[in-house]
Amino acid sequence: MAPTAEVPSILTSPPPDVLHTLVSFPAPHVLLVTLNRPAQLNSIPRPQHFALEKLWDWYDAEPTLRCAIITGAGRAFCAGADLKEWDSINSSSPSPSPSSPATYVKPEARFPRSGFGALSNRAGLKPVIAAVHGVCFGGGMEMAINCDMVIASSKAQFALPEVTIGVIALAGALPRLARCVGRQRAAEMALSGKRYGAKEMYGWGLVNEVVEEAGAEETVKAALVWAQRIAGNSPDAVVVSREGLKLGWEGVGPEVGTDVLLKGWYHRMDRGENMVEGVKSFVERRKPVWKDSKL
Repeated sequence: MAPTAEVPSILTSPPPDVLHTLVSFPAPHVLLVTLNRPAQLNSIPRPQHFALEKLWDWYDAEPTLRCAIITGAGRAFCAGADLKEWDSINSSSPSPSPSSPATYVKPEARFPRSGFGALSNRAGLKPVIAAVHGVCFGGGMEMAINCDMVIASSKAQFALPEVTIGVIALAGALPRLARCVGRQRAAEMALSGKRYGAKEMYGWGLVNEVVEEAGAEETVKAALVWAQRIAGNSPDAVVVSREGLKLGWEGVGPEVGTDVLLKGWYHRMDRGENMVEGVKSFVERRKPVWKDSKL
């Protein structure tokens, strides 16, 4: 299904413009975000991170949208940071000291609190699926690790090569990677800078589905199948289920996490119109008609 750049009339507000980024709506209730610097392998310069944060905030606030996909134009998903920009910043301020505020950029100011691409450290409200083809390195890998699902072409390549150029993956990947794949595998990836194929990442649990010999378009189509499946469910139940998963991801014990979920998010959706509709549709043996989430 080809995406459309037309803004659906059901949206309550238009999406913000984002530098080097295409925004489209390939299916009802689904947002597609395409990083669009193909000549630079979709590496992300500093201003783009902050613009993307506004886009993801808009997505969470837009009641008609239920699932998002992020991908990259051309032959890469995302090669990470714009190292030419980074080198220019370093060259203009060779001494890493805040004593030159006009040129020195503190590490925490290189991207927003939500991290690289405003995704690598994002908590967010709604799910985001990464559709990965080609290169997924550095910050691109950090984004993928924190996406809710990853659909990858069998030709995709994953890596955290930061140590090979004297830096580290500081946008949220390191603690999340250790929780996902265990200490030893996380150490292998983060300390060696080695490249990995999609099938290996599938075996490690970082990829949900591998699409054989797929390019960008085929990978997005596979991700869209999942996005439509998610968007077809109760938007309230998806949001609250995702919150429950995050509690486990963040290291909260099962008893505490369940208690937080029951007294917090679940209390907000309990006996709401989507919960009532879901139960009623099951009893009446019909497909549910969901309302936009008000959570």
